[in-house]
Amino acid sequence: MPTVEAEVFVNAPLERVYAISRDIEAFPEFMDDVQEVRILEQTPERQVSRWVGAVKELGRTITWTEEDFWNDKTHLCTFRQIEGDFTSYEGVWSFEKDGDSTRVRLQVTYEFRVPLVGALIQGLLQKKMRQNCESMLEAIKGKAESAE
Repeated sequence: MPTVEAEVFVNAPLERVYAISRDIEAFPEFMDDVQEVRILEQTPERQVSRWVGAVKELGRTITWTEEDFWNDKTHLCTFRQIEGDFTSYEGVWSFEKDGDSTRVRLQVTYEFRVPLVGALIQGLLQKKMRQNCESMLEAIKGKAESAE
């Protein structure tokens, strides 16, 4: 299965960056490709959320429900799809203090099978997944750095 990784350094405190990242229902307000995120279940360590993302190049949306496990002590979140359009979708967010900045890493492993045309779009999908990871991190960076 393909894996994409992205990383960004944010000129903001770890706790602010982590809090913005954990507030996933606000993502559609500042992320272009995220149309909707709704939390369905939540405890301090676990949440289940429904996502709707836009894939403009394919002229469609992708929906999925994922389970996230947040660790506030280690500033780590692991997630996995429990149902949806992906054949498989899982990953890890990590947040580390780096001097006065915060290093944010996002790793996503996925599989998306489309009958008949699936092989034709795999390259496009990997490029889009990488762009999406990078744009999510840049959006979090922008929000964190502008919130003083």
